[in-house]
Amino acid sequence: MNQESPTIAVRTATFDDVEFIADANYSMAKEIENIELDRDVLFKGVRAVFRDPAKGRYIIGEYDGKVAGCLLITHEWSDWRNCNVAWIQSLYVIEECRGKGVFKSMYASIEQLVKDGEYAGIRLYVDKTNANAMEVYSGLGMNGDHYLLFEKM
Repeated sequence: MNQESPTIAVRTATFDDVEFIADANYSMAKEIENIELDRDVLFKGVRAVFRDPAKGRYIIGEYDGKVAGCLLITHEWSDWRNCNVAWIQSLYVIEECRGKGVFKSMYASIEQLVKDGEYAGIRLYVDKTNANAMEVYSGLGMNGDHYLLFEKM
């Protein structure tokens, strides 16, 4: 009995992924920050990215042929580097696919964009209470040693 290993694929999201992305964002906000987002506003916000690619782009991670995760790459211009920096936002992997390499594969696809010269580097922010996420990011070689994020929302 020879069973094949599950496959992980990464692709650019299409408009057909809007519902999954919006649902993922809703779930992430509820799970991580205990916030219930307005679904109408959320769907409009996700669709706005597809209507205006300057806002960013979504990446989809598939596990065994099924959509399992997503993230949004937004851009920050760095005059120091004369290049954009990729910001990872709205990252979510469905619970049953966590720890199976879905995010790692999506992250590797962004690292390739850096190697190809499209971005100068990768940044993300993480909720200070999300220890699991910080462990994952550290395991990929990222660190939180350089900057603190201040915000007014």
